[in-house]
Amino acid sequence: MISTKQKLHVIGELMNNSYARARRAFKSRDLEAFQRLAQGQSELGAAFLTLNIDGTQRIQVKLQEMLDFLPTLIPAIQQACDTPISFDNPSIEYHKVALAHYDRSLSGKPILNSLAASRENLDEMIDLVKDYDTKAIVMASEKFVDGGGAQCLNPLDSYEAAKRFVEMLVERADRSTDDIIIDTGLAPVGADTYGLVNIGLDAMQLISNDPDMKGVHMMVGLSNFSFGTPKHMREKLEGAYLTLAMQRGLDFALANPEKSPAPLPPEDPIVAGLQNALDQGRPRDGESQESAGFRQAEAILALCAQQDDDDDWDDWD
Repeated sequence: MISTKQKLHVIGELMNNSYARARRAFKSRDLEAFQRLAQGQSELGAAFLTLNIDGTQRIQVKLQEMLDFLPTLIPAIQQACDTPISFDNPSIEYHKVALAHYDRSLSGKPILNSLAASRENLDEMIDLVKDYDTKAIVMASEKFVDGGGAQCLNPLDSYEAAKRFVEMLVERADRSTDDIIIDTGLAPVGADTYGLVNIGLDAMQLISNDPDMKGVHMMVGLSNFSFGTPKHMREKLEGAYLTLAMQRGLDFALANPEKSPAPLPPEDPIVAGLQNALDQGRPRDGESQESAGFRQAEAILALCAQQDDDDDWDDWD
């Protein structure tokens, strides 16, 4: 059961060029538009605000464009609200500029997002976490291999990546476990042929069970989960996922605060339906993960169809 003391901390994701409002604001360098995005999410209870002005499939952004805009953008956001910022970018230069222009006396401790095994400047990023006294999001979906990182394809790999990051940040960056947020990764549940959703949930359980990692936080990018499912089902599926994940220790989510992300009651039938679908996604004896993944996808489609039928009957009440 979800503890009554447990709270979901939302990292507001709207200042991200994946969203049309953010793209428009970035293209025109509209500081007031960014301030509205920041203030709106803050008023909805976001604990942190992501700032990701990098390129996407819909907009090309050069690194220098970001570096030139950050010194103006960050003070403008901090004038609009006092919610701390989570700086999200793989570039070490981005974080150097962002942290140099962030006033922690106004908004408190920021987040550096993210540390990953594949980062070329990982050691330098860890130094920034220490020098600027930040929280850190670490990617536990990548394992350490010679020469970089590789996708974790089992829960133990993900757990071991998380444990290694916790040790590095505690020993080399003087972080407490409370400063560390572990992102176990999240895939679209309807197209998850690698079993990544179950890997993440199982890794959360392993992390929660490790006394050496007591106090760490865990998060996912929630919007990824329901991608590709019927629009009317997406928030319900995301809520059901939060129920299952929070039972395993999740307490942060990168999400849209306007959708009021929250777990469903454990007794909600959609929670049981999602758990059944994920159970279908676990390979049986002699079966490939891909085959189990297709069965999971079919179970998700059946769950959505069943909900449609139930909603139709409700219309007759």
